[in-house]
Amino acid sequence: MDEQWIISVGIDLGTSTMKLIVSRLKLARKSSPFGLPRFEIVERLLAYESEVTSTPLLSETEIDMAEVSLWLQREYQAAGIRLSDIKTGAVIITGETANKGNAKQLLHSLADRAGDFVVATAGADLESLLAGKGSGAMKRSLQMRGVVCNVDVGGGTANTSFFRRGHMVETVTFHVGGRLVRLRPDGEVTYLSAAIRPWLDANGFKLQVGQTVSFGYLKEVARQMSRSMLDCLAGDTDSTGALLSVNGKVPIMPPVEELMISGGIGGMLIFANPRSLPETAVYGDFGPLLAACLREEARHYPFALAVPDHTFRATVIGAGMQSTEISGATIHMSPGLLPMKNIPVVKLDNLEVKKAIELGLQVYDADACPPFALFIPHLQTVTYELIRQLSESLVAHYRTMIPGCRTLIVLCENDMGKALGQALKLRSSGELSIVCVDQIKVEFGDYLDLGEPIRDTMIPVIVKTLAFHSG
Repeated sequence: MDEQWIISVGIDLGTSTMKLIVSRLKLARKSSPFGLPRFEIVERLLAYESEVTSTPLLSETEIDMAEVSLWLQREYQAAGIRLSDIKTGAVIITGETANKGNAKQLLHSLADRAGDFVVATAGADLESLLAGKGSGAMKRSLQMRGVVCNVDVGGGTANTSFFRRGHMVETVTFHVGGRLVRLRPDGEVTYLSAAIRPWLDANGFKLQVGQTVSFGYLKEVARQMSRSMLDCLAGDTDSTGALLSVNGKVPIMPPVEELMISGGIGGMLIFANPRSLPETAVYGDFGPLLAACLREEARHYPFALAVPDHTFRATVIGAGMQSTEISGATIHMSPGLLPMKNIPVVKLDNLEVKKAIELGLQVYDADACPPFALFIPHLQTVTYELIRQLSESLVAHYRTMIPGCRTLIVLCENDMGKALGQALKLRSSGELSIVCVDQIKVEFGDYLDLGEPIRDTMIPVIVKTLAFHSG
């Protein structure tokens, strides 16, 4: 079969809202009829989109798992699908919800319900990457010379990613979001995030829970918050925006040519500006006012404000089975390691091992073991000297940067798995358990399933790619 359609589900649980998308993905075979099957997603049809719903919480530290499960059942029924219909999917927990005590338990509970799910508790950097892909910023950066910046502003955070020529070159996350200040229609503040207290104090704002604020005062808070973040994005190192940074510091920003604003706040940019406290507090927070101020203030900065492909749903719509492959016959594998599922991939560009590991630890779960697999793309020439140098660099940096993990997975596009694997084992003095697989082609952001070995000489590999609205 050269073409097939599958049903895939994307579930996004955020700080303030959750949503579900059911998509139909068309997979077309791109490999030779005589070779192993390789499929690519060639068409995406949105079959169903849920309403954006408030994320149910039992407390400030715990998600209401029972209510989420009931919501999911209702949405599947509304979409006209059964659990058995779902082939693949992706569950992403984002924002402050990812920090709830039972987030990972819920994540795997949802993923176990059907199909072959890619699951991830998205830390700030992975969330920035996903949002930048979903909004179209990554694709847009391929069409221009400069940097495209996507700011995904939700309920609790603004996850910012910078793309140059299709590559994410920097990320930063700010405590900027619609739910950080919650209020009643009369202006009484019912909640104030502790994360923005230092910034409020530095800017002279006296805001307390129980206080009744005027529309003008609240607008000034939203306006200054927008300016502080935009100042940072424009490279102003003296801005108080550093106090809004999640980790307390702001990296050196690449010059931005175009800015996109996605997320729930990004979706509000097309709305009319609120003119009163009741219009501001329509969702019980100051989100509409923050959106209005962001739109107004962005006009005063040197970057152009571009329209993202998607705002509210700048997230995954599912996961497609991109390819099912068999590794080359020259592999190296420590016994007892396989099978493994849902291992994210980090690409080793220009054989820069340290840089690739730093990116992997920044984006993926650094506490997982292994946190990711390293992929070495095609090399023009492979020599024993190159393998020696590469194995030394891999072992040295992996030991130093990931000291708590003794499992290393390396994928090679060239036919060099056995030689490199043996060199890695030698350089690590047997301390690392190693899987080194060759003749596999993957991309940064893919996820892998590594199956049980076939006759101890080959490994079945399933490559899964997250699917977005745009290609």
